[in-house]
Amino acid sequence: MNVNTDVKYPPTAVTTWSGYVYQGKIALYHCLKLINQGDVDFELQLDSSDDFAIYKENTLTSAHQVKANIGSYRNQYKEALEKCAAIELDRTKGISRYFHVSLKLNDTSDYTASNGETVTFYDYGQKKYCGLGEIEELTKEIIQQICTTKNITLSDDLLHYNYCLLSNKISSKAIEIHRLVQEDQLKATRAAYENRISAASLLNDILTKNPYDSTEYFAVELKARLSNYLEDRVNQILPNMNDTTYARAQRLFEHIRLAEPPELIGLCQLMKPSERFSTIQKADIRRYSSLIETMKVEPILKQFPHYLDCDKKFYLPTALDLPLPEDLEGCTSDLIEEMESNEDLLKLLFEYNNLIASRSSKSFTIDTKFTHSEDLSDQKMRERVDSNIVKSFCLNVMTKEDAEDLINDK
Repeated sequence: MNVNTDVKYPPTAVTTWSGYVYQGKIALYHCLKLINQGDVDFELQLDSSDDFAIYKENTLTSAHQVKANIGSYRNQYKEALEKCAAIELDRTKGISRYFHVSLKLNDTSDYTASNGETVTFYDYGQKKYCGLGEIEELTKEIIQQICTTKNITLSDDLLHYNYCLLSNKISSKAIEIHRLVQEDQLKATRAAYENRISAASLLNDILTKNPYDSTEYFAVELKARLSNYLEDRVNQILPNMNDTTYARAQRLFEHIRLAEPPELIGLCQLMKPSERFSTIQKADIRRYSSLIETMKVEPILKQFPHYLDCDKKFYLPTALDLPLPEDLEGCTSDLIEEMESNEDLLKLLFEYNNLIASRSSKSFTIDTKFTHSEDLSDQKMRERVDSNIVKSFCLNVMTKEDAEDLINDK
């Protein structure tokens, strides 16, 4: 196969996406691997000396380049290998230098640069590569081994929680620093040096965080599910994605990854308000993200992703899927039932009462029978609404096309 037949990715997207997604996961795996080997006296530094680096007593001991989905031929990584071998800043002569790839290459022998420095392709068991879909399982195996040595028994749920917690800790830090890189390199470098993650803090999170005592447990799992789906989706469609669509997907990923727990729980309630929320479904995430990606208007990523019209009315994208006329009646009854039994949802919909369906046969309006978000527990007010003494607020569910017309009419 000729190198030119390899999958092509947008040049501006390749390093960015590997930086956001793959880099953090690989950094976590390497750190936990060191901890499992008994080394707990190091610090992880992200996105400065290299994609990530390990420091001991403020001295860099190993530098790591991370590349995802570049190609299957070694010569496609020539520039990155040369950079990894360079002697500059903290990367002094004789340190360990590692190269991580997500695809199987035709040649993974050590690379020796003209300066005599050697770059080693990182080992993942018997392989010299690790796909994006494989790293989670490998990392969980290491967490399990660490807990076994500490005589801690982990259920599958607790193991998953530990992984989500640690992954979010590193990914969030990587995103913050990477954002600064684009705005101010000096500030980014300072942030990387001043915000290292210690091995002790990672180990402490594994050993002491109890999800059953944590109000953030639910939100941590939600964030992981949302982020993982967006990672997979962007990775799958990246070869055919233009820079504009990619940038929008990237911003949505960043927004969700950095969201606080209350916002995440609210977002998941609003994503599918017609159903009692228990756990995020892949189909709903797919519909939700696809709607945002294909809207002709850029979303406003503050609190919940939304849009505004000329009157500053909110329009909220959702995963509502209503392809048939009879679905509209069912959605109406489901929404009213959920609002009656879920005060938090009612308060949210009182503010965000224009919902954009991911798919709908037509736009329609629901008379909610509520006049204010506090009406849920007020029986007298409910009776006044039923008697038409006061007017209740309406909930608008609209098609993507109708919403775009209203939002664009500025």
